[in-house]
Amino acid sequence: MSSPAAQAVRLLTVRGETLAVAESLTGGLVAAEITSVPGASKVFRGSVTAYATELKQELLGVDPALLASYGAVDAQVAAQMAAGVRRMLGTDWGIATTGVAGPDAQDGKPVGTVFVAVDGPFGAGSDTTGGRKVTSLRLNGDRAEIRMESVRSVLALLVGELASEQTGNERAQDTERNGGF
Repeated sequence: MSSPAAQAVRLLTVRGETLAVAESLTGGLVAAEITSVPGASKVFRGSVTAYATELKQELLGVDPALLASYGAVDAQVAAQMAAGVRRMLGTDWGIATTGVAGPDAQDGKPVGTVFVAVDGPFGAGSDTTGGRKVTSLRLNGDRAEIRMESVRSVLALLVGELASEQTGNERAQDTERNGGF
């Protein structure tokens, strides 16, 4: 079975759509995972690693009142990061990660608290509001394990949204391109 990054690149390619990434706790790992896939340059426009809280506001347009009230580790912050990078880099889809990898808690949030988000052109039947979907995670493990699981989770969220948005015709084209499987 192919990796979530390979699945995302394949689905984005079939759809003719583009992707941008906003990262905090993953520090560029999501972008590295995507760009490790051959053909990623067809769909991946770029990324912003906004590790410092003020950069989430300055570069990605996260609401300063939200950051002041809840800190950088919050579901709404993740959603605004995904929307901000999508807008900033002019893509169809934006994904984001924010959370606490450790060793210490941050903004009153314990180690392993992570939010991953996707922002995209969701269809009318979507259960998301404002074109955004956020998943809250409570991860165990050391810093490296939390960061890698965050990468896997945000890519899985994207793949899930891309697959659910695919029309029957796109699925048929994709099947044909991939040997009928």
